[in-house]
Amino acid sequence: MGKIVSVHSFRGGTGKSNLVANLAASLASEGKRVAVVDTDIQSPGIHVLFNLDLKQVAYTLNDYLLGRCPVDAPVFDVTQSLQTERGQQVTARNGAIYLIPSSMKVDEITTILSEGYDIGLLTQAFQQLVNHLNLDFLLIDTHPGINEETLLSIGLSDALIVILRPDQQDFQGTALTVRVAKQLKIPQMGLVVNKLLPEFDQNEVKATMEKTFDASVVGILTLETEMIRLGSRDLFCLKFPEHPLSRQIHHLAHWLS
Repeated sequence: MGKIVSVHSFRGGTGKSNLVANLAASLASEGKRVAVVDTDIQSPGIHVLFNLDLKQVAYTLNDYLLGRCPVDAPVFDVTQSLQTERGQQVTARNGAIYLIPSSMKVDEITTILSEGYDIGLLTQAFQQLVNHLNLDFLLIDTHPGINEETLLSIGLSDALIVILRPDQQDFQGTALTVRVAKQLKIPQMGLVVNKLLPEFDQNEVKATMEKTFDASVVGILTLETEMIRLGSRDLFCLKFPEHPLSRQIHHLAHWLS
């Protein structure tokens, strides 16, 4: 049975979607079948990293949640679009990546926010996707903060990655998220510190974070100029496969496995 993984941050701007997309590519490069669900309905964007033009798609997650289509309608195989500069596809070991995007249309976003939807449909969607696509991993890109949808996603997950920056504004919200996850008894949970300046002592940061949040730090990702220059136009771990940051992402993928 496939593993459901939520990747969450309490605040926006942590690099959550970039991490989800790169984790998906890393897992697929190891032969895993992976799907990514963009449940950040208010501010979707992960489709950009997978080169999916939403103007060309007929259905999104919004349509499914509003009862306009079955769950498999907004599923897009994005495996073939992901290539490194060397022309090596992520399918090298028969892995696959599917994307279930959220809509970027203003009227559809406002409709679902004002009218709401049956939150139980998300529960059904996750399990149906795992079965329908024969997945090894279902990665959920959550909406920042704590709301009903986020709590549901986290509660249904086999693993939770909480991503934060080394910034005081992130700390209180991260502490709240960790407490909620412990109450929900998530089987596997880890913290990922992102955008750490290279001159910081990673061992010291890890020790401080683990003491502060009483949770394991399973990844520390440094702030790299190559990532900034990339500007979400590609997946970092495919563009720079030998970079230390890519190796950290692969290490995190192995932790999930």
